[in-house]
Amino acid sequence: MSRVSFEQLLEAGVHFGHLRSKWNPAMAPYIFMERNGIHIIDLYKTVAKIDEAAEAMKNLAKSGRKILFVATKKQAKQIVADMATAVNMPYVIERWPGGMLTNFPTIRKAVKKMSTIDKMATDGTFDNLSKREKLQITRQRAKLEKNLGSIADLNRLPSALFVVDVMKEHIAVREANRLGIPVFGMVDTNSNPSNVDFVIPANDDATKSVELILGTLCKAIQDGIREGKAERANKDDSGDEPSEAAPKRERKTRAKKSEETPAEEVEIKDVPTETEDHSEE
Repeated sequence: MSRVSFEQLLEAGVHFGHLRSKWNPAMAPYIFMERNGIHIIDLYKTVAKIDEAAEAMKNLAKSGRKILFVATKKQAKQIVADMATAVNMPYVIERWPGGMLTNFPTIRKAVKKMSTIDKMATDGTFDNLSKREKLQITRQRAKLEKNLGSIADLNRLPSALFVVDVMKEHIAVREANRLGIPVFGMVDTNSNPSNVDFVIPANDDATKSVELILGTLCKAIQDGIREGKAERANKDDSGDEPSEAAPKRERKTRAKKSEETPAEEVEIKDVPTETEDHSEE
């Protein structure tokens, strides 16, 4: 049984693509039809791809691995922050820090800087600073918290990336590609799916669409975490090791190391008119 139904996807507007003039031909296999100048995504394929991605994420979570969620577009930021936090996964919803993956040690140094500032505030060091110095350090701490606070507990490279809008987050996708980190992504009809390992063809602009798909995947992650804990709790009794299954790649594994870089035939209802495009909402 599928984790999400065709009807749920239809209700959330997952099927609405972009105007034909904005389409990427590489998305042709995932397009069902064109209506009023707008491409309609094949939701049967979306259902299958969500199930595939959910199972892979479940296996990652089951073995205790981390998935980094990335969404810097306005309509997806809070949804990603809330849902990633609920399953204890790191996320980036502000500007993507260049080199975050390919130059991870430098990013970790910036995160440690926050800890150093926090320590200064508790060990009396602040008392010996001028008002101006205190203000500068406090502002620096706030900036670091805004950009990197959500990855403070990420002590090693993530095992996978989940991206909302692979076009907008192309830098993150490229860094993951260079390091051979699997990429899960919501891919709209104007995007190129070739750099994404687990393609989820979907409307990546509508809040309901993002919420439904992300909620389904996070539930799978929760199931994986729960099963992993149960296996580890019973390991001494059964003698079995916890599952370390990793998601199968849909294409060849890319280079593992790179140079560092700087710090449906159905009735479709409510189809928009020819002049409408959900990306502009």
